[in-house]
Amino acid sequence: MNPLSRTGSEPDVHSCPGSPDPDRWHALGVTLAAGFMILLDVTIVSVALPSMQRDLDASASAAQWVVSGYALTFALALVVAGRLGDAVGRRRIFLISLSAFVLCSAAVGAAPTMALVVVARLAQGVSAGCLAPQNSALIQQLFQGSERARAFGLFSATVGISSAVGPITGGTILTLATGTDGWRWIFYINVPVGAAALVLGWRLLPRAVPGGRTHLDLVGVSLLGGGVLALMLPLVQADSGGIRHLWWLFPVGTLLLAGFAWWERRCSAQGLDPLVDPRLITGVRGYAAGVLLATVYFVGFSGIWLVFALYFQDGLGYSPLESGLAVAPFAVGSAGAAVVASRLVERTGRLLTVLGLTAVAVGLGATALLLWLVPPHTAVWTLIPALLLSGIGSGFVISPNVTMTLREVPTRMAGVAGGALQTGQRLGAAVGTAVLPGLYYLALADQDAYPAAVALAVGVGVLAVLVALGLALADWRTDRRTASLDALPRAPHRAEETSRTGAKP
Repeated sequence: MNPLSRTGSEPDVHSCPGSPDPDRWHALGVTLAAGFMILLDVTIVSVALPSMQRDLDASASAAQWVVSGYALTFALALVVAGRLGDAVGRRRIFLISLSAFVLCSAAVGAAPTMALVVVARLAQGVSAGCLAPQNSALIQQLFQGSERARAFGLFSATVGISSAVGPITGGTILTLATGTDGWRWIFYINVPVGAAALVLGWRLLPRAVPGGRTHLDLVGVSLLGGGVLALMLPLVQADSGGIRHLWWLFPVGTLLLAGFAWWERRCSAQGLDPLVDPRLITGVRGYAAGVLLATVYFVGFSGIWLVFALYFQDGLGYSPLESGLAVAPFAVGSAGAAVVASRLVERTGRLLTVLGLTAVAVGLGATALLLWLVPPHTAVWTLIPALLLSGIGSGFVISPNVTMTLREVPTRMAGVAGGALQTGQRLGAAVGTAVLPGLYYLALADQDAYPAAVALAVGVGVLAVLVALGLALADWRTDRRTASLDALPRAPHRAEETSRTGAKP
């Protein structure tokens, strides 16, 4: 039994199986389209930065904020938006956030100066962060049992594909949209797609409001927001020396998050309504382990894409489209494996994640060696099997981990639980996109050092994957011990009955 259901908390009104929503799969398609769009905007913009900087006569640091500012405000909004969705209705927050995202996309595309581009991108990141946790929460609200695992598999495939195909999509748009303002179409394309998703979402998403109180823990919001901001700001400013100049924000952020944990425990003990119920961490099986695993894994998973783009474009002279196509085997493997994993996770559990992380470590390790040892202009062809293997492994990691992390979360808390999980992913991604390119540039002493530099950066990404593998192994062993302990009481009970009645076993 879930510990949250044994306490005095309000009942989970959606946890009991009932008549399924007949539009649930169509509604899922709408949420996945919106989720793909907002996650694609994390990576698609990187290939457009040079032309954007040139057309608007902007500095490199200002252009970098187009990427880092979006990632920062995206992460800041996740948990609060998830809590609001739980309290006032996921459909309502989804539609409001999607409307804002469409308007902000149009504003970024039409902005005449870099300053206005950055402001619009910050607002776009907030709207994306408000929309993202509603996706996983709506899956828990609409689906049960094996259908929920399949839905999470499709959701996780969307996450993996959107991250991997961002450079390909951006390169394709820039190739087709020639001229000085071609980069603007990267943002304009969101308008018709988002508008269509908005109309369909209005028609198909469930109107029921989950049970919950509308009180918002403002102290918790302030402590969590300040802590995440303090940890992420030096990382998103890494290209401008943020880690060197703003290092003091790391201990500040750690103290703020420690204060947040203390405050949430205090609110829960006093019967108040915390932003994040501490029993999510202590009482929901697999939740804490899944969040930590996702955070560590995204350090390596997110960081390698920027390293690959830098190497293929700067080191080998590839176009943005060619650079994206070079890593397409990873995206193909990840997408296919995520769908298959959704059908296996109920039977295999955490073991599937262990196998997936092993495949990612082996595939990326082989990729690092090939980039280092094989002549650069032939390396891209030799990388196909290694990238395909690591992509398949990634599909067996992200999809099952989302399912296992959220499967025992009460539906009334699904939004805030999904928001916290994605906040961990965003923090991991921020670390990876700051540290791995930093190591790449540090090792790049001269033109001949490109292969060694990219191999070093990818190799450090493999170390992050190995740490995640250790966490997965520990959680898998805990699952096995728990299953064994659950089976133990029956044997002593039977032995006691045998001795008392004198019957032979």
